[in-house]
Amino acid sequence: MRPSWDEYFMEIVELIKTRSTCVRRQVGALIAKDKRILATGYNGAPTNCNHCTQIGCLREKLQIPSGQRHELCRGIHAEQNAIVQAAYSGTSVNGGTLYVTHQPCVMCAKMAINAGIKRIVFKGDYPDELAMEILKEAGVRVVRF
Repeated sequence: MRPSWDEYFMEIVELIKTRSTCVRRQVGALIAKDKRILATGYNGAPTNCNHCTQIGCLREKLQIPSGQRHELCRGIHAEQNAIVQAAYSGTSVNGGTLYVTHQPCVMCAKMAINAGIKRIVFKGDYPDELAMEILKEAGVRVVRF
């Protein structure tokens, strides 16, 4: 049976997350508009920087719980990477849908709002209630897949 567009794009984000270099959680993201992929991203260290798979995870070392102290991480989140990759290539994501393997954190939610993302489809949980509140307040449709 032919998959729906949401099913199709969610299958693709599962593949995208396999490129992640995070030792705690692999996340994949994709931004689509008009049934076309605009950009993809996965979580990991910035370009030309050492990956946590190579040097270890600072968050693990400091025993920082998931969803807290985002600034103490070498990695960039998958959603952020997708938005940055679109900007890098001059592609507008305004009006697009963000597909992601996990619920966005508040930082990613704010970036998605300001990038013009109108809908977010996610699968896995993430401990960040403020993100969901902000997305609702901004009028972004959020769909748990």
